[in-house]
Amino acid sequence: MRPGGRILAVALAAGGLGLAASWWFGNPWLRTDSGQRALQAAADATAPALPPGVRAARPGDPLPDIRLPDLDGNVVELTAIAPGRPLLVNVWASWCGPCIEEMPELQRFAREQGEDGVQVVGLALDTPEGVRGFLARVPVDYPILLETPGPADASVWLGNTRGLLPYSVLVDAQGRVAKQKLGPFAHGEVDGWARH
Repeated sequence: MRPGGRILAVALAAGGLGLAASWWFGNPWLRTDSGQRALQAAADATAPALPPGVRAARPGDPLPDIRLPDLDGNVVELTAIAPGRPLLVNVWASWCGPCIEEMPELQRFAREQGEDGVQVVGLALDTPEGVRGFLARVPVDYPILLETPGPADASVWLGNTRGLLPYSVLVDAQGRVAKQKLGPFAHGEVDGWARH
C-alpha cells in the first residue's frame, strides 16, 4: 500500500471510530458483544504501535501481572484482590465525564455481588489527589488502584490500545480475560455483561 493510501485507511478507520463513539448512547447494537468487538477492532486499527515488550491482552489471555498502588500507597497485585472470583476492572479518571456517570452503576453492581460474586476494581489513570477529591463526592466501596497514564500503562496491558475511557475488562475465576468493553455501562447493562 502506498503511504498516502495508508494515511487514508487510518483516517477512515479513525473517522469510523469517531462515528461509532458519537452514536454510542443511541445505538443499542454497540452494547452487544458483536458491537463491542467491532468497536475494539476499530480502536485497534487506529492505535499507535505498542512500545517494545508491551502486549495488549485479548479474550482468552491470562490476566497480565499488574501491580499498582492503592490510595494508601500499598502496592497491590491485581490477581491477588479476589482469587478464585471473577474480576471486573474498570479503567477511569476523575476528569472523564462518562466515567463519572457510570460510577454509581458500578457501585450498585459491586454491592450486589456479595462475597462470592464478581469483584469490581477501579483502575484510575489519575493523580491520588484527583481520585480522593472525586471519591469524596462520589464514594465507592470497591478497591481503587492508581496508575500514571502513558503508552505502556496498565490499561494498555489490559487491551486498551487507544487509551479511551472508560474501559472495562472482565476476568473469569480462572484468571483469564473474558471480555473487554469500550465506553460506559448504561443503567442495568453491567449485570448482563458480567454474566456472559
